Amino acid sequence: MRLLIACLIGALALPAMAAQIYKYTDANGNVVYTNQPPEGVQAEEVDVKAPNTVEMSAPPPSLPSQADQQPAAGNPYSVLELTGIPDDEAMRANNGTFSVGVALEPRLQRGHLLRLVLDGQPYGQPTNVPHLQLVNIDRGEHSLVVEVLSGDRVVQRSDAKTFAVQRVHINKPGS
Repeated sequence: MRLLIACLIGALALPAMAAQIYKYTDANGNVVYTNQPPEGVQAEEVDVKAPNTVEMSAPPPSLPSQADQQPAAGNPYSVLELTGIPDDEAMRANNGTFSVGVALEPRLQRGHLLRLVLDGQPYGQPTNVPHLQLVNIDRGEHSLVVEVLSGDRVVQRSDAKTFAVQRVHINKPGS
């Protein structure tokens, strides 16, 4: 039954694909396109190219859900990393202030807090917000880590990200 319906739809579309298109200029100087040339008017056939088509591809494999992801042995989080830090270029922050994000899976557990470690030293107050701001950071190269804390105990640490801060001095434009 489905095959019969598909054949009928294809047969109905065939005349539309095989139809000829004509082009002529009307009495007001407008170019007109039509499938039936008017009588008494010089009309030229238009060569219609085949329409562009896109082949359907199989959908990409789905990412594993949070329930499917298992954290590394001894680590409560399967993903813990800093985001928003440029890899190949300097961080442009003329006043030394910028924000970084924390990618974390599963969600932060109750009683856990996030803390930044800048150049080996704890930076700022622990928080449960995965969007952290750094203020008045000196220009040059730095290392940044995010830690998950439970009280004063470090539960898990991210890999260190090394980046450079670029600041422009107003008094010394050349430096």
